[in-house]
Amino acid sequence: MALIQNDAVVLGLLFMVLGLVFYSEKHPKFQKFYQYVPSLLLCYFIPGLLNSFGVIDGEHSKLYFVASRYLLPSTLVLLTMSVDLPEILKLGPKAIIMFLTGTFGIIIGGPLAILFTTTFFPDMVSEIGSDGLWRGMTTVAGSWIGGGANQASMKEIFQVPNEVFSLMVVIDILVANVWMAILLILAARSKSIDAKIGADTSSIERLKAKIENYQLKNEVIPSGHQIMLICALAFTVTGLSHFLSDNIAPFIKTNAPSLAKFSLTSGFFWLIVIATSIGVILSFTPAKKMENYGASKIGNVMLYILIASIGMHMNIFEIFKQPGLFVIGFVWMLIHAILMLGVGRLIKAPLFFIAVGSQANVGGAASAPVVASFFHPSLASVGVLLAVLGYVLGTYGAWICGQLMRMVS
Repeated sequence: MALIQNDAVVLGLLFMVLGLVFYSEKHPKFQKFYQYVPSLLLCYFIPGLLNSFGVIDGEHSKLYFVASRYLLPSTLVLLTMSVDLPEILKLGPKAIIMFLTGTFGIIIGGPLAILFTTTFFPDMVSEIGSDGLWRGMTTVAGSWIGGGANQASMKEIFQVPNEVFSLMVVIDILVANVWMAILLILAARSKSIDAKIGADTSSIERLKAKIENYQLKNEVIPSGHQIMLICALAFTVTGLSHFLSDNIAPFIKTNAPSLAKFSLTSGFFWLIVIATSIGVILSFTPAKKMENYGASKIGNVMLYILIASIGMHMNIFEIFKQPGLFVIGFVWMLIHAILMLGVGRLIKAPLFFIAVGSQANVGGAASAPVVASFFHPSLASVGVLLAVLGYVLGTYGAWICGQLMRMVS
């Protein structure tokens, strides 16, 4: 039993953590510390420690559900309606190349990780059995290429037992969070890394400069009236997105169940797609002027609440329960990472494309904008658009990965 079980108290604790991180980040005594440790990393790692030591219970808390279903769509609206979509398209093909490299890394990483672990450490995975192992890992592949809907699809397609599935969920969350932490650490050193590999970041810097210049010229101190209008727009679109997704997903499931392989029967998929699409449409309307009053800043506040709630699901002690499975998970992610960094260096892709391309696969729509916004809030929409592509490819990629894992098992 966790020490704190009341979600209201947990929410207050999370805000206290966020407040302390933001306060210390600007304090002179901690400047050297934050040169090496990104503040964003602490915002989800500290809640992870609280969960690991039994202070809070991320598994049974409803905060992540609320944040991902209510705040995430609102955040996407606020971050995308101020975006310059034509300028994003000028970023070039390297973003797509790195995303597809990440997908390929997950597909081949699974069977290679099984082959490595069962060859050198056969006793570490003997309890679950070879058949249960590859079937269970297909659900991780579904999650790491697409998202929760693709993960659930793999569970049904390959008939994964519940006890095996629960272990795979733990591997998914812990390994993905560790990799996200590494990406954030690398992102903090993106300028030096890009300089070493000779990456052309001019298109990214041009977009960032354009957004910053626009904000400097047009930003005003918002009134309570304007803040209320921003929130009203964000949550109205969120409500509309829920209403449409609640009707579209069941309709497709009933009338075209075969489209489940594209995640088109998932309500969360449609929630993300609709909220993002409306945000992009609003970027071509006068609603874009709401950025002058701090729309993206309000969106970032919501995003940090989501980050803290994501961190609540990490439990570092779970690794000791089934160490063999986590060896497979970390080897799998290592293969993905080597491919991402190797191809990124080969084509001289900026670290932004490497990090966001990876997280759009592994983290999905909840995490990709987190990493993207670490580079700049205006770039969050790049992560969202790639994550949506991951939802579409997730079931296909995971199925292929599953067949390869079955062969090596």
